[in-house]
Amino acid sequence: MGKRVLVISTSLRKNSNSDILANEFAKGAAESGNDVEIISLNNKTIAFCKGCLACQKTKECVIKDDSKEIVEKMRTADVIAFATPVYYYEMSGQMKTLIDRSNPLFTSDYKFRDIYLIAACAEDDETAVEGAEKGLKGWIECFEKCSLKGVVLGKGANEAGSVKNTPAVVKAYEMGLNVR
Repeated sequence: MGKRVLVISTSLRKNSNSDILANEFAKGAAESGNDVEIISLNNKTIAFCKGCLACQKTKECVIKDDSKEIVEKMRTADVIAFATPVYYYEMSGQMKTLIDRSNPLFTSDYKFRDIYLIAACAEDDETAVEGAEKGLKGWIECFEKCSLKGVVLGKGANEAGSVKNTPAVVKAYEMGLNVR
């Protein structure tokens, strides 16, 4: 039996470039014998963290919205892949909000060990993903049993679907294929 892989697509646009890359990663991971689930944040309600820290004692958030189910799936996954559009050289706001709301995981017996970042941006420069990567690494630093295993960037993705037929699609698929 392979690993339990959770792909979280944080774009709110259907069939976005980051969705395309996320689906290719998921396809590769499934073909390697892993149990793969994709969650889209599109049509999910995820409120901002209040910073009350009640979750550190109760292991769950006091805010009742869609993040509770997603965070539980994160806790039980072996691998988490975050897919995001890059806005102003950073992860999407909805990805950051979900990461903030995953604070109950900090004191939990989480399973995840391998984290991946899948991103798409309009820029043609490889460095465009550095802000998103730095932000995700900050979250990873709080979970000493896990690490960032790979990053793929679909650059020059100006229009919806423009990441298709680019090297990033192949890289995302191969990165998923190597999840073992």
